[in-house]
Amino acid sequence: MTIAKDMIVNDGIRARELRVIGKDGEQIGVVSKSEALRLAEQTNLDLVLVAPNANPPVARVMDYGKFRYEQQKKEREAKKNQKTITVKEVRLSPSIDEHDFNTKLKNARKFLEKGDKVKASIRFRGRAITHKDLGREVLERLAEEVSDIAAIEQKAKMDGRSMFIMLAPKAEK
Repeated sequence: MTIAKDMIVNDGIRARELRVIGKDGEQIGVVSKSEALRLAEQTNLDLVLVAPNANPPVARVMDYGKFRYEQQKKEREAKKNQKTITVKEVRLSPSIDEHDFNTKLKNARKFLEKGDKVKASIRFRGRAITHKDLGREVLERLAEEVSDIAAIEQKAKMDGRSMFIMLAPKAEK
């Protein structure tokens, strides 16, 4: 079914002839617009255009208010089941010590286990920019350590004076 916001109802329908579907889904056939409106009025329901591009256009006899309500209910339910993914950042340095690295690794693991993406970045200061390979090694080591729960979404890449890598949690089976 199409989304209720762009539905054309009753007098808004412009076509002269319509293929009409009854309230229980039965085919009524091709009738004039006035005849279709009369059929809908007899049953105290609305005539809703469901396929405007068909030849002839298809209209359905239904309770439009109830239909809109059901659509909104489905949209709310779909929104409720959506998972928002946030990106957490872990900052490292090219000359990071073992203990500091382990602390950052622990934080990255915690974020990934919660289902967030992790952006691990290294900021090169001063002359350190000449040793990009050291920074890349640190990032690759971090990716290796969390490879059991995360996949590399974006390889190590330079952006100005910083290098970063994106890690995404692996989908549970």
